[in-house]
Amino acid sequence: MTIVVEQLSMGGNGPRVMVKDTLDVKGVATRASSRALDSAVPATANAEVVDHLLAAGCRLIGKTSLHELAFGTTGINRHTGTALNPRFPQHIPGGSSSGSAAAVAAGLADFSLGTDTGGSVRIPACCCGVFGFKPTFGRVSRRGVMPAHTSLDCVGPFAASLPMLETAMQAIDPGYRPVTPPAQVRLGVIDVPASEAVHQVIDAALAASGQPLSRVELPSFKAAYEAGMVVINRETFAACGHLLATGQVGDDIAGRLAAAGATSEAALAEAEAVRRQFTAEVDAALAAHDVLVLPTMPDFPLRLDEAADTRAVLGMTALVRPFNLSGHPALSIPLGSPHGLPVGLQLVGAKGADEALLAAAGLLLQRLYSNRT
Repeated sequence: MTIVVEQLSMGGNGPRVMVKDTLDVKGVATRASSRALDSAVPATANAEVVDHLLAAGCRLIGKTSLHELAFGTTGINRHTGTALNPRFPQHIPGGSSSGSAAAVAAGLADFSLGTDTGGSVRIPACCCGVFGFKPTFGRVSRRGVMPAHTSLDCVGPFAASLPMLETAMQAIDPGYRPVTPPAQVRLGVIDVPASEAVHQVIDAALAASGQPLSRVELPSFKAAYEAGMVVINRETFAACGHLLATGQVGDDIAGRLAAAGATSEAALAEAEAVRRQFTAEVDAALAAHDVLVLPTMPDFPLRLDEAADTRAVLGMTALVRPFNLSGHPALSIPLGSPHGLPVGLQLVGAKGADEALLAAAGLLLQRLYSNRT
């Protein structure tokens, strides 16, 4: 049950940080938890975001495991071992940034970094019961991060509290400046399919927040999910397809990667058209609301024995992947449930307004906590 794949000790005396093993650390090979990269040579420089961590006085203490090649949602990895979900050990840790979420949930790090191409920060954050944030696309540097070329992927932090998440953002984005929570937040509730149990938790949290609510329709939401799959398939094959020739890629990933290689130019062009349409719909909704809200996942995290069936994991990212396509910042807030399993409340904000989104989250948490006491 591997969480840490490389022990490190570098930097200052600030927060203890671990980073996903798709981020370069000088002198350490980046292997993305794949046997196909076991012979990778050590990185000659840090990823820019790692340099930002060190400049902020953080102590980098390890690199974390992941779903192989960051191309999966469960976190199950038969090469490095699957990271244990510390708070819900019978359930998947979520992927692909499984080790980073688990490290925070286990208290091994004050915050950690993952990457989110189709929910790979928000899904494991939800599964492990921690905060996970996907910044606006392009807001946080990806220089020195695998894959080198992407139109979806974002480096984002995990933390056990919102204040620590903001500490993380200040460390990885030198331009990030926290703002005071507003007096009120206009919430646009996106109508999405999810289990009754999840809807009950989300609806109760929104009611307890005391904020003005209105329903929001995003007509291209489902198409955006499907388009996001097309784009991630095309871009992941471009980055990793050559590894199939090694014969060392895990069977589950090899099959998906080979299929991704068949993505056509026509399918990609159609996906880009959906990207433009869906982005416009989200922007319009955010012109009338401060924050859009919906569940992070449509159901509780799968049990480990259920996730062995790849058909059972389809749709895990149905509620997160569209916002990779559009590039908007999105946060997963951990909520409990009467079933003793985690639910994520997902907040989506305007592009570039990452500070305002986390400030809105601060107001919602203040109201939720005050209503529980």
